[in-house]
Amino acid sequence: MNMNSQRMKQIVFATNNSHKLDEIRKIINGRLQILSLSDINCHNEIEETGGTLEENALIKARFVREMFGYDCFADDSGLEVEALGGAPGVYSSRYAGEGCNSIDNMNKLLLALQGLGNRMAQFRTVIALVINGEEHLFEGVIKGQIIEEKRGKSGFGYDPVFVPLGYDQTFAELGNDIKNSISHRAIATQKLVDFLLKQE
Repeated sequence: MNMNSQRMKQIVFATNNSHKLDEIRKIINGRLQILSLSDINCHNEIEETGGTLEENALIKARFVREMFGYDCFADDSGLEVEALGGAPGVYSSRYAGEGCNSIDNMNKLLLALQGLGNRMAQFRTVIALVINGEEHLFEGVIKGQIIEEKRGKSGFGYDPVFVPLGYDQTFAELGNDIKNSISHRAIATQKLVDFLLKQE
């Protein structure tokens, strides 16, 4: 195994979100060793100041590479609702305002869609990878619709109000195993893993 291959096996996922970390580790299924920010003693709050998912993902991955020297990937995800012109999009996690939680965000979304016939939406994830001095972007999209009330207990974020196309249950009802096989993050992560494994 060459040095490049050894480095490939260990990579930082620039997140403190335990849900995202668990989800991506399950998707990767031991094919790479994923380190979290706390694993490398990075306790900085990396500000997401970009105006797009791509910019935010790159900001986080570049920060870890520059400050800690690790090859790194970072993601940013958003729910893009057709009738709302793509909102909440890049502001999905703080849609209802700073300090608000996912229940507040969902309630605001359901209120905004009240009385609207078009409830089509998509979840989109962008993963930025900074590795060997190069930057790469991988995108995953899953289309679906927003239902009128929350259903289901698993998942996180907007999962209880999003029903993916081809299903009649929300992400929160489908459970993590099914969600992790079809989600926007799964699609983007598979592209990332395929790329990384080709480097060996």
